[in-house]
Amino acid sequence: MTSPTSRQLPLAGLKVIELGQLIAGPFATKLLGEFGADVIKVEPPGTGDPLRKWRMIEDGTSLWWHVQTRNKRSVSLDLRRAEGQALVRRLAAEADVLIENFRPGTLEGWGLGYEALASANPRLIMVRVSGYGQTGPYRDKPGFGVIGEAMGGLRYLTGQPGEPSVRVGVSIGDSLSALYAVIGTLLALQERHRSGLGQEIDVALYESVFAMMESLLPEYDASGQVREPSGSALPGITPSNAYRTRDGDYVLIAGNGDSIFKRLMAVIGRPELAEDPALAHNDGRTRRAGEIDAAVEAWTRTLGRDEILAALDEARVPAGYPYTAADIASDPHYLAREMIQSFTRPDGRPLKVPGVLPKLSATPGRLGQGGPALGAHTEEVLDELGIDADTRAKLRDAGII
Repeated sequence: MTSPTSRQLPLAGLKVIELGQLIAGPFATKLLGEFGADVIKVEPPGTGDPLRKWRMIEDGTSLWWHVQTRNKRSVSLDLRRAEGQALVRRLAAEADVLIENFRPGTLEGWGLGYEALASANPRLIMVRVSGYGQTGPYRDKPGFGVIGEAMGGLRYLTGQPGEPSVRVGVSIGDSLSALYAVIGTLLALQERHRSGLGQEIDVALYESVFAMMESLLPEYDASGQVREPSGSALPGITPSNAYRTRDGDYVLIAGNGDSIFKRLMAVIGRPELAEDPALAHNDGRTRRAGEIDAAVEAWTRTLGRDEILAALDEARVPAGYPYTAADIASDPHYLAREMIQSFTRPDGRPLKVPGVLPKLSATPGRLGQGGPALGAHTEEVLDELGIDADTRAKLRDAGII
């Protein structure tokens, strides 16, 4: 894939200030940066974003950092000091978007709230990501992604019936919030084309998760039914489950389309179920989900995983198995669609990272480089603001940059 130039990227010319750390806000700016936005990441001097030390560390830096912070410029700046706050105001006065994920009220306490910044730059769009949102009785409570997942309804549904809930193995609440933050940013930019004015965008972690809960609430409202954990099955959609193979592996089979169900039953040698009029549609199959799942697993337990998948592929029945990182890294489809990319670390070693989404035909995003060193672009950015060398030296000596 040919790497696009900055002018070919759809968000070229957009200046984004990132005041945040860890996952939700920085993931949102990562997505904007991949499509050409100039993202200036503000980090505390000396320590930087805590994500630099999360998960697997090599040469003092998290490998995650090289994914989350690619295409960004790092500026070290103490936001708790008046001089640092003054520099943020200078940055915001020239920015299109500011994304932050502090606890509500924090920026206002530093004189960096939306009203203060928008008075100098009415076109500024401020995206605010927090656990519970900027309003409401819980606004001041601390909230991480896992708490948002719990309050949003997801955590209750994970796991096996009658057992403690389990968490999804990634920070899904933060990532969903980041996606809503990006959607809000693009909507606000479109509105700014018409009005010439920016606005605030309020994204709450728990609401981002709750929005994914499909018919959870109307089911409860209509019948008082509380959806319960269901393990690997998908309640009310049949058959869609994980089935054990002869070798103790699992395959995932989604035979819940009406015609797909008939093809699946033909493959497993149960034509009488395929032709049963009571099973012609999903509602009828759901009433007999246990019987159908037992029939499917009676077949899968006689075969190895690859045999099962080959037979289902031939019959055009959606099927797969849970991929590990090793499976992903070597999968020909991932490779063909350029979802496994590499960049060169500062020491010259390559590192595989996920490719860029979504895929645009005319103006695709960029992989760029890995996460920058702390404060790597401080001098460059302050120079762009017109801060003279003597002032920079004083700021540096005072530990503000």
